[in-house]
Amino acid sequence: MTGEGYVRTVSRGKADLLKGKRLILGQLDIELTERCNNRCIHCLINRPEEDADAKGREMDTSFVLDLLRQAADLGCMTVKFTGGEPLLRPDFSELYLAARRLGMQVILFTNGRLITPGLVALLSRYPPGRVVEISVYGMHPGSYDIAAGAKGSFAEFRRGVDLLLEHKVPFVVKQAFLPQNRDEMEEFEAWAATIPGMDKRPGYSMNFDLRARHDDPAKNERIAALRLTPDETVAMLARDPKYIPGMQEFCWKFMRPTGDKIFSCGAGHGTCVDSYGMAQMCLPLRHQEMVCDLHHHSLREALIEVFPRFREMKATNPDYIRRCAVCFLKGLCEQCPAKSWMEYGALDTPVEYLCDVAHAQARYLGLIGEQEKAWEVTDGRERVERFSDDGLNKRVVL
Repeated sequence: MTGEGYVRTVSRGKADLLKGKRLILGQLDIELTERCNNRCIHCLINRPEEDADAKGREMDTSFVLDLLRQAADLGCMTVKFTGGEPLLRPDFSELYLAARRLGMQVILFTNGRLITPGLVALLSRYPPGRVVEISVYGMHPGSYDIAAGAKGSFAEFRRGVDLLLEHKVPFVVKQAFLPQNRDEMEEFEAWAATIPGMDKRPGYSMNFDLRARHDDPAKNERIAALRLTPDETVAMLARDPKYIPGMQEFCWKFMRPTGDKIFSCGAGHGTCVDSYGMAQMCLPLRHQEMVCDLHHHSLREALIEVFPRFREMKATNPDYIRRCAVCFLKGLCEQCPAKSWMEYGALDTPVEYLCDVAHAQARYLGLIGEQEKAWEVTDGRERVERFSDDGLNKRVVL
């Protein structure tokens, strides 16, 4: 025990024992609320801070505490608190301390506006074990407040960041790449480089997902309009000098056709819990028939009984079988059941935008020609091997 009994330290030997004998859940993601004090123009999930219906249906404190205990019994070593804005929950400190008492590291996703001296003191005295992750929407009030949809939000965000810096609480920043802040990229990256916890370039979100609950068609149109074109996406990715070497290794490991099995990702090996107590295979997949109600089932049942059945699902959409099932870009392409669900309300409909982005990347990497469609390529694996081997040989020579 450390401090005043708030944190249980688990030795590496104990962690290895858990992994070898009873680790079922490596990380638990909990969406504490869909409500947010921002009204971001690109957000796939946020509901207004004052939404009484959403607030009334949220998991209560005892329910979340029980989830944490269940997760600990399954060997869980990390919990992510996300939202919405998780700091809107008045019981956040209690939930945080409960996770730390159980020996879990805590990942906190926040916009930083509700970080207070009291919260920073808590994080400083009982460190989360992982860096806090803060989303940034602009470097100035004009850009930030418009993107966040909340007047005065920039000032509150900077106040929260300054508190973290003052108390030396490790954090990293990431940015939503939006029309309002595109001219501020160099300024953002220069500022990010001054943050002690930033040991690499900041990440960006740019090809935004549509509303996960199919609740706002007009918002979906606005979100889609904010996405970069496929060529703009490649240009953003290629700014990183590690992009090509990273892709050579990534393609070798993950690019290959997956057949008609629609879950070729890690969805369902872990779990996310939404604000209302529904276990999901991944956080964006909110299909009403693909969740497990934790009011009536345990986390163990979700992971061992429910999700494995879902993972065996086969595609029936002829277009998916003709294209995605045989496409060697699977892995590079972000096509997945969750993306299909958000775009079309189905699990196995090819997402044209994601297909175009994947093809643009593949052309840039030299994996396909200008007019080729990857699902028509018969020597895809050989192309990946040549591309990856070339990178390996160059690194050996160097």
